[in-house]
Amino acid sequence: MMRIGLFLLTNLAVIVVFSIVFGILSRFFGIGGVHSAGGLNYISLAVMCGIYGMVGSMVSLFISKWMAGTVVIESPRTATEQWLIDTVAKQARAVNIGMPEVGIFNNSQPNAFATGWNKNKALVAVSSGLLQNMNQDEVEAVLAHEIGHVANGDMVTLALMQGVVNAFVMFFARIVGSFVDRTVFKNTSDRPGIGYFITSMVMDILLGFLASAIVMWFSRLREFRADQMGAKLASREKMISALDALRPSAQRPDQMPENMKAFAISSGQSQGFSIANLFRSHPTLDDRIAALREYNPNQD
Repeated sequence: MMRIGLFLLTNLAVIVVFSIVFGILSRFFGIGGVHSAGGLNYISLAVMCGIYGMVGSMVSLFISKWMAGTVVIESPRTATEQWLIDTVAKQARAVNIGMPEVGIFNNSQPNAFATGWNKNKALVAVSSGLLQNMNQDEVEAVLAHEIGHVANGDMVTLALMQGVVNAFVMFFARIVGSFVDRTVFKNTSDRPGIGYFITSMVMDILLGFLASAIVMWFSRLREFRADQMGAKLASREKMISALDALRPSAQRPDQMPENMKAFAISSGQSQGFSIANLFRSHPTLDDRIAALREYNPNQD
């Protein structure tokens, strides 16, 4: 789940920065055209939030590849590295996408991710723990799963969805900010006061957190699609075996950093319904394995 976590963390940071810039321009320079003595100009506000929201999401997508902390294999130095390159190349050809960069990141937990702004300019990376704890068939299935994310354009679709969510969050945050500014802080000028500035920024964070449930819902759906691609490119049995091998154990604790978890193939286990499950980027491994057992790769 590293792919989503890094993307969302970066997106939140960009939106907070935009919120601060937006507030300063409006408060001290009167730039933006969304405020007047009568209150907010909702059409101008919607346009401004749409632009800022989409830009924030796209910036997150563009820089996620370089923030992953992965050592890209430029020239294979071992038989394992050569096999990784060859396997990804074969799978990329099978789904008609450009050859992704391939890398390894140092983490004892078996995991992998793919990211990039373009399906022909992607990065596929596996952890050192995955190479140590999985057999070759299972690694092949994991790579196929990640190639599935790339071929399906999941990161671009995610970025577009996040951009729309950002726009709504910023729009309603500023409506609340204007209300607080005028009713609580009694500001009657044609420029926003400190109440608007502080409230809008706080609401950006709070509403952004709540709205992330929508993005997480999409993330869970795309995991099933990527598992199906893994079953097509490797085999259903290999994909199921790989997912089963991702289960945490006392000998192999979940050591993936929290801010990267939503980007990886595995996100641990959580059974039953809970509020927390609404914010899970991945379905449980049990659900994914059950779905694969009912899936026939030859039907597509």
